[in-house]
Amino acid sequence: MQKTTLIGLPTARITTNAELAAAGYLARYNGGTRETYRVSLKILWDWCGNLGVDVLDGMRRPILELFARYLEDERGNSPATVAHHLSIVRGFYSFAEIDGYIDRSPAAHIRMPRVYQDESKTLGLDRMELGSLIQSARASSPSDAALITLMGMLGLRVSEACAVKIEDYQYVERGHRCLRLVGKGGKPATIPLPVPVLRALDAAAGDRTSGPLLLRRKSGEPMNRKAAALAVRRLCKASGITKNVTPHGLRHSFVTACLDAGVPLRDVQIAARHSDPRITARYDRARHNLDRHAAHTVAAFLAGAA
Repeated sequence: MQKTTLIGLPTARITTNAELAAAGYLARYNGGTRETYRVSLKILWDWCGNLGVDVLDGMRRPILELFARYLEDERGNSPATVAHHLSIVRGFYSFAEIDGYIDRSPAAHIRMPRVYQDESKTLGLDRMELGSLIQSARASSPSDAALITLMGMLGLRVSEACAVKIEDYQYVERGHRCLRLVGKGGKPATIPLPVPVLRALDAAAGDRTSGPLLLRRKSGEPMNRKAAALAVRRLCKASGITKNVTPHGLRHSFVTACLDAGVPLRDVQIAARHSDPRITARYDRARHNLDRHAAHTVAAFLAGAA
């Protein structure tokens, strides 16, 4: 079977500087991140191929500006998605400059779309909703229960939850049973397992002592991101939850549950493994944006006059 490069070309055919630069850039990353970056670069590759433009030697900033318009107008990508693709492309050209393939990055001054986020809409499930979802998952199957528990009670990312193996949570450190994993950016983490979480994981493992912890209900194959998203949607429906909840929404729910339970912001940042405390602070602001909105104060102030 013929091997392919990270851009989708046979390994034996890496003959251009552009192909080698892309392979070297993507080799910096692992797993899902590498695949995500590969997809963005392939979009650029295909677009340049249709125009007859060389990705390295023929690239100029105006061409990349046209590429951004292609993402917006022809592919119909949202500003956030366009910014995502362009940031990956910009990283590629930065390293192509560092590695000496080009003199200057043509993406250095490309216009990035502004991405706005309404923090009031980023709330996850509340305590009662998350509790109901966990109950529905327990009634569904041990694997479903473990999936929801890992994301909703430990705050794991969906890729991290799907990658958990039975061997990964057999460690005992300072009296705590712990889960060890490698998270986003290749960062290792050790997470203590509360009793309800441990029970859910043991039930999902059953008599097995090794291999993937989470298995799909019908096929028995290892859980992946797509299967996890479908499971979350199905379990939310069974719980009567009408919100559009994604796997990441459960991680979001974990963070807001921590804050609502009175966990200090710094400890929540550590538990969520956020590299920047401002990320965690956004969750804290989002919880009270509507409750503390100035409109309430103004309405009360004008109550006697209006």
